[in-house]
Amino acid sequence: MHADLLAALDRPGRDAPPRLSDYDDERASFSLEVPERFNPVLAIVETWAAESPDDPAVLTLDGAGDVVALQSIAELAQASREAARAFLAAGVTKGDHVFIMLPRVPEWYAAMLGAMRIGAVPMPGPNLLTAKDISDRIDRAEAVAAVTDVAGAAKVDAAWGGLTARFCVGAGNHAPEGWTDFGAACAAAGDGETPQDPTHRDDPLLLYFTSGTVSAPKMVQHTQAYGLGHVVTARFWHDLRPGDLHWTVTDTGWAKAAWGGLFGQLHELACIVQVALGKPDADTIFGVLARHGVTSFCAPPTLYRTLVQGDFGKHDLSKLRHCTSAGEPLNPEVIRAWKDGTGGLTVYDGYGQTETCCVVANYRSMEVRPGSMGRPVPGWDMTVVDDDGQPVETGEVGNVVVRHEPVRPVGLFPGYHGDERATEGVFRGPFYYTGDKAALDEDGYFWFEGRGDDVITSSAYRIGPFEVESAVLAHPAVMECAVVGRDDPERTQLVVAICILAPGHEGTPELAKDIQDFVKQQSAPYKYPREVHFVDELPKTVSGKIRRVELRGWLADERLPRGGA
Repeated sequence: MHADLLAALDRPGRDAPPRLSDYDDERASFSLEVPERFNPVLAIVETWAAESPDDPAVLTLDGAGDVVALQSIAELAQASREAARAFLAAGVTKGDHVFIMLPRVPEWYAAMLGAMRIGAVPMPGPNLLTAKDISDRIDRAEAVAAVTDVAGAAKVDAAWGGLTARFCVGAGNHAPEGWTDFGAACAAAGDGETPQDPTHRDDPLLLYFTSGTVSAPKMVQHTQAYGLGHVVTARFWHDLRPGDLHWTVTDTGWAKAAWGGLFGQLHELACIVQVALGKPDADTIFGVLARHGVTSFCAPPTLYRTLVQGDFGKHDLSKLRHCTSAGEPLNPEVIRAWKDGTGGLTVYDGYGQTETCCVVANYRSMEVRPGSMGRPVPGWDMTVVDDDGQPVETGEVGNVVVRHEPVRPVGLFPGYHGDERATEGVFRGPFYYTGDKAALDEDGYFWFEGRGDDVITSSAYRIGPFEVESAVLAHPAVMECAVVGRDDPERTQLVVAICILAPGHEGTPELAKDIQDFVKQQSAPYKYPREVHFVDELPKTVSGKIRRVELRGWLADERLPRGGA
């Protein structure tokens, strides 16, 4: 039955008009109104379930792309009710933090939505967390319950023994000691009533931990309104509508899962795809896209760089309609290669943070300028200012900020949980300071420069790593690249490129010299990398961002083989 439902979906084709048809008009007129009493599970999931209960809502695939489950929206709503009742029976109540660390399985949705339904606060964790990471999170957030699988249960037990409730997914009758099988608990609780009016729009909804590229992860507390905030992410950036199958490649433990797999997509009546991928490769990704007719695809830049090395011609990607990327800016050369390989599809960059929804993006209805972050998302007032909060000149690099006064955008976090000092550090005057650097052109397009501590100063020049990375990536031998600065007594810093090579290329001094000469032709000569290194892997956060702070440590410790002078 479910397979028939999926096959019968009226999926929008490539000729479907964009959801955002006139950017300027939408910017001028768009607004989101969140009712004072609001809960996104009740307002979005239950509303859709009441209107069209058989509509497909979540398609779960295994690592080979085979169907594990296809849940209708009515089944998703029921799973949330059963999980909510299981939590209540275990003593979890409104305001309690619930640690959830699960792979891409249907139970992740049941646990997340069930907790939110009663006003409890899920704190999703990436599956790669260690016992030490888990101990830090549970301790700092004062979590009372955990939901994980058998492997995760061992980590939680090694980390913390004082939880009120511990649920294990997939254990059946063999749950570890002290743990309750999650499926059995939900079945025992059964379907039925849950609190009818559980939350105010300003009550906590989610607790995320930032990636922690520089310091220990901060706790990002979102309110119930955040669930509605991602309407702009799904409607304007993902360009979704009823009948779409949307796949965001993400671990369930970081904020991209909320961006691409929770309320925004459900609000727009699109079916969410989640795939239990191992280490992703081009054939597997293309196979899933083709076999299941995915229409909307979102992946981090690191994955797109891998995909453009694959064989597009082996797969029928004709159902694929819209492609997006976020995490770090996508280099123009990768955008060009993707367009050529897919028969004309553009990758639309989007920008935002764990602390926000999608706030700057490229859209189908306006010109895409390769390398640009795009223009502000309707509902978000974004600009670039200096350290004193004053506007900078066109083309001048400054701080990317969100205006939160006098009108606070729906989906902006209220602050860091338990860290008033950190909150005061980013909310200054009428602005929230993102910590990123960019420039604005004369048409209001944002051009990313880097994190505040990533910008390189060399011989009095300020050099953004992204522009150098884009030039290096245009070289046919380079698959992935990170650019950082190395301290130098004469030039302040040297530009250093650390590269992963495309298959069939060997890291030699001659190749390093060729890359350097190539970059000199692609950009101003002062930007070329004075050093080129070749590695097999780049250090990344769980959200796919390159850990440049770690690369700078490698350079300081002389842990990189040098390929060029």
